[in-house]
Parts: sequence; structure tokens; C-alpha cells
Amino acid sequence: MNRRLIQAAWKGDVDQLLKEIDNNPCVLHAVSLEGGETPLHIASFTGDLNFTQTLIKLRKEFSWELNQDGFTPLHIAAACGHTQIVKELLNVDHGLCLIKGKDRKIPLHLAVVKGRVEVVRELLFASLDSVECATAQLQTSLHLAVKNNQFEAFQVLMQHLKIAMKENLLNSKDIHGNSILHLSVSMKQYEVVDFLLNGQVTSKEKIELNSLNKSGLTPLDMLLMFQSEAGDREIEEILIQAGALKSENLQSSTNTHVERPSQTETRQENRRSPARNMLDYFKYNNIKDSPSMVRNTLLVIVILITTATYQPALSPPGGAWQDDSILPSIGNNTLSTTTTNTTISSKPHSAGRAIMGTKNPIAYSIFLFANSVGFYTSVHMIYVLTCAFPLQLELRISMFAISVTYATCMNAMAPNSYITFGFVGISIALPLGIPFATILLRNYFKKSRNVTRETSQERV
Repeated sequence: MNRRLIQAAWKGDVDQLLKEIDNNPCVLHAVSLEGGETPLHIASFTGDLNFTQTLIKLRKEFSWELNQDGFTPLHIAAACGHTQIVKELLNVDHGLCLIKGKDRKIPLHLAVVKGRVEVVRELLFASLDSVECATAQLQTSLHLAVKNNQFEAFQVLMQHLKIAMKENLLNSKDIHGNSILHLSVSMKQYEVVDFLLNGQVTSKEKIELNSLNKSGLTPLDMLLMFQSEAGDREIEEILIQAGALKSENLQSSTNTHVERPSQTETRQENRRSPARNMLDYFKYNNIKDSPSMVRNTLLVIVILITTATYQPALSPPGGAWQDDSILPSIGNNTLSTTTTNTTISSKPHSAGRAIMGTKNPIAYSIFLFANSVGFYTSVHMIYVLTCAFPLQLELRISMFAISVTYATCMNAMAPNSYITFGFVGISIALPLGIPFATILLRNYFKKSRNVTRETSQERV
């Protein structure tokens, strides 16, 4: 290809392109005869929309050309995420979506591999049949999304499968006989497994839970064979609840485990009340709610909890004493009977101390502990939800400062030394113990659910 033409394509210089054509009107035809890379391939890579539009007007045949790597301009634009250029190329011909390049990959495959979600939507809108295309290794776009950890692209594909009623593609297998479920389990992708089997996207009956790959393994076999990571237990729980089996138990138990859940689910669906339907509508949905949206919602809720639990540090329940009061000796004869009774009825206290703590120390101690658990837990959640935010040092300093302020204020309001020492212990133990306590409690409840489920299965 002409060197000046290459430079014009890399720079997106339309004037230079037109000048070369004026000097040699056949220059673009010569490029077609040479084969290989064209200026449109380069423009699709650089993302210059104006240059691309000009080339398409002058020589739209470039849109079907394969370069030396076996890719069309649409393949390149899809992989690079140039949505506007993808739209321009699709305006030439929607059939460009189905051109197979190297390893029989179509543009949708490359967009999914790179996680170009907007491009995936454009390609599916142009040709929904492209979702059925498989590579030379028999991998569909769903396989590629799971294999390359592109969960958002996987969600978009699932939405279109449901709209087009092509959910049978979830059971398609690659060259090794692995389905989407096999692949997601072997790669320990909890998010994908939960998304497939929680029943919100598609009915679990449409997914072959116990299909065998070419090695004779079910998805549950693949998990148990290499079970080592902390998240494996959660994946195993989801699979077993859905009715997954080992290959050795498949022949004897398939009918029992498939028929009973379907009958139970049918009864539950028939018994659903309007209130339950409303709860199902507003609860978390993997399709509608993105992880970023959930994180932002959690941050708002946690900040509200932090504010509500910090408020007692400024204004304790029942208020604070405004003056000092020391209980005089009961035997003081100079006091009148009325004054003595009044003084005895009011306990000694100091200004700034919590009235509730003076009059009811036990209730105040319970309140102090529960409020502190809520405050320090919410601070811990803020730490977790913002761990990847910028200005980490400044954020950690502010969180430490507000924790120290809370502990100082609550300690200053304690009415006696016993509560003071107790709160000092709480202020030290809770920030350190909450992260570990939450992990232990979460594991304990999961073990309890597993034991209950195994017991019920033995009875059946």
C-alpha cells in the first residue's frame, strides 16, 4: 500500500487522502488488488470517524476485506470499542456481523472478549443470529465471555437470549464438551454460576445441570475435583440447591432430583400473594442492578447508619446533666427534712455526663454496646466499599478521626468508671474484631444451611 496513504490513514488526514486520489484515481483500487490491510482497517483501529466515513463513501468494498491477520474493519473496530465506527460499518451492511475471520471468529466474539458492552449491544441489535455463531473451538460468545471474565458482556448476551427465546444456547458445548456451566464452575466464577441458577434470568429447568463433558464430568464433579479456594463452598451450595449431582450418582438420582423441585416450584408460584410479588419486584436483580449501582446504594445506606449512630456522641438519649451534684451526708442535722429527701432522691452526677447512664446504668451499657456495634460496623463497610477509590490516605485518615471522635465523646459521657473502662474496651475490641467476626458468622451460617439441607436430603 502507498506509504503516503498509510500515513494519511494513521493521522486521519482526509485532505491528504483526497490529494492522493487526485494524483492517482486508481490508488484505492490498487490497494484492493494487493490484498491485506487497507486504509479502512487502519482507520477502524485508530478510531477516526471522519476518515472512516470518507473512506466508506469512496470505497465501501473495503468493509468486506480481510487483513493479513484474518479480520475485517468491523472486527478491529469491535475489538477496540469504537462504537461510532461500528455503527458506520453496520450502515453499509448488517451482514458484516456474520463474516468469519481468523479461527472463525465474528466481530461479536472479539467485542465480548474485550468487554466492549456497548459494541456488543450494537452488534446484537444488527444481527441477533450472530449470538449463535461459534468459533473453530466451538465456543459461542457466552463461552468467550465466561472464559475472559467479562460478566457485564455476559449479562447483555443473556438478556438478548431471553428476548429472542434462544436460551437453549446455554447448553451448547465447546470442543471439549464443556457447557457454560462447566466453564464457569471450573474457573470458580461465583457471580456467573449464581446468575445462571438463581432463577431470575431463566428457568433452571432450561439449563442442563448434570450434562457430561468429554471427560465424563458434571459441573459439580469439576468443582469438587479441584476444590481449594474459599469461594468454592458458595458455588457448591448453589449447585446442590439447584439439583446438581456427581456423575457417579447421576443414573440413580436424576429423575428424583429433577421432578421434585419442579413440582415444588410450581406450587410456590401458584401460592404467591400480591405482597410476595411486590417484594420480588423490588428485591435485588442481577439483570437490572449493576454492581456499581449496588455499591452506591450500600454506601448511601451505610452513611445514614453511621450518621444515626454517631448522633448519640453529640446528644445522648435523655440528654446530659447541666450541673454538678454531690450527695451530702444523710446525718447532717442542718438540712431540713424536705431538703434531705430531695437530695437523696437525686443521685450524685457531674455536668456533661449522660442522664440515662446515671439513672439506669444497665440500660445505658446495653445501648452503648449496641450503638457502638452499629457505628464501627458501618465504618468497616465504608472501608470495604471504598477500598479502590482515589485519595485512599485522606479517606482513611478521616475515618480514623471520626472513630476517635466517637470514642472520645462517648467515653466523656460515661457516668462512672466502670462504664468508662468498659467502653474503652469496646472501642479497642470492636474495630479489630468486627472484620473477623463477620467472616466467622458468615461461615457458621453457611455450614448450618449445608447440614440442614443434607439432613433433609437423607430423609427424602
